This record gives sequence, C-alpha cells and structure tokens, in this order.
Amino acid sequence: MKNKAILYTSFLALFAAIICVGSFMRIPLGPVPIVLQNALAILTGALLGGALGGAPTAIFLLAGLIGLPVYSGGTSGPAVWAGPTGGFLPGYLLGAILAGFISGRPSISEKKLSWKTTIRVSLGILAGMVILYLPGLIHFARWAAGAGKVPAEKSLLAYTMGACLIPYIPGDLLKIVVAIPVALKVRPILAQYLYSDKNSKSDKVEKEEKAEKAENQVEE
Repeated sequence: MKNKAILYTSFLALFAAIICVGSFMRIPLGPVPIVLQNALAILTGALLGGALGGAPTAIFLLAGLIGLPVYSGGTSGPAVWAGPTGGFLPGYLLGAILAGFISGRPSISEKKLSWKTTIRVSLGILAGMVILYLPGLIHFARWAAGAGKVPAEKSLLAYTMGACLIPYIPGDLLKIVVAIPVALKVRPILAQYLYSDKNSKSDKVEKEEKAEKAENQVEE
C-alpha cells in the first residue's frame, strides 16, 4: 500500500512538472497568448482519468500561486489570476477534471483498442478543451469592461470572442487531434503501474467466466 501511494505521488508530480514545463511554449497573440499548457492539462486529465485527472493541474496552479514561475511565460502569483488571462487558469482545472471523468480510469485492457474507448477518450479531451474556455471568457469580458479595453465600434461579446476564442480554434483542434492518439497509447501503460493489481483480478475473473461459459456450452 505504501509503495502504491509513492507511485501515485510520483506520477502526479511528473505530470504536474510536464504542465509546468509547458510555460516556456508561448506565442504572443494580443492579450491572450497561444499556449501549450491548456492541452497538457487536458491530456493529463485524460491519461489519469477519474478523480486523479485534475490532480496534476491543481498542483501546477498551486505552485504558480505561491510564487513559482510556472504560468505562461514564466509568470506567477495572484496578479496573473487578476489579469486578462486569469480565468483560464481555473478553466484548466475544470477541463482536466471533466476530461478525466469522461475518459474514465485507464485499464490494461485498453491495449486492445476499441471504438468505445476511442469515443470515450476523444469526447473527454474535446469536452475538456471546450469547457476550459468558459471561465476564461467570462473573466476576460469582466476585465476588458473594467479596464476600458473594449473598442467603441465593437460590443463586449464581439471583442471577447475575437480576443479569446475565434483565433485559437484551429490551434486547439490541432492539439486535440494530437492529444487523442497520445492518450489512447499511454493510458494502458499507466494502468500497468497504477491499477495493475485490480485489473489483473478483473481480467482473471473474466477469463474464468469465459472458460465456465465455454464448458457449459460443451456439456449442452
């Protein structure tokens, strides 16, 4: 049990570190830059699945909040949360949790890829990438209105969509296309380390049931 806890902690720390490293991958584009951290947060959620899905993102957010330079562009602290992109930070966590719960806990049986698993993981990643925009858009709109950044010829909604959403759709679709096969490939590998005992038992029970069913068919 102790070794399993250490293993869980190690994987959570590893994935949190991967999200943090993504802070260096940033392309300035107006008030909201193009980043990789959103996709990394959603991907780790889909990889770990279930309740653990959002844990690495939570660690990453806490690290930045206490002053470690892990947010986009090496920034940190409460000021980032109050800035124009601050709403996307809790959006990362919301998206990671949603992606984890929809994708479900990884299993060794996913080595044999099925349509059910593919659809579930794909929906998880897609839903996570979509939902993270909700708090980001709301916060940006409030910030823009309060800071007087909305041009006179545009409505608040049009300015927010143009600054935070529309230009990023192609890039996020590409991130989703890349994240899905990565998640499908890595999930059964993670399951070997995190859930091997439980999965082995379930596989054994399944084999016994199939053998018993086959034996009953022969007797009939």
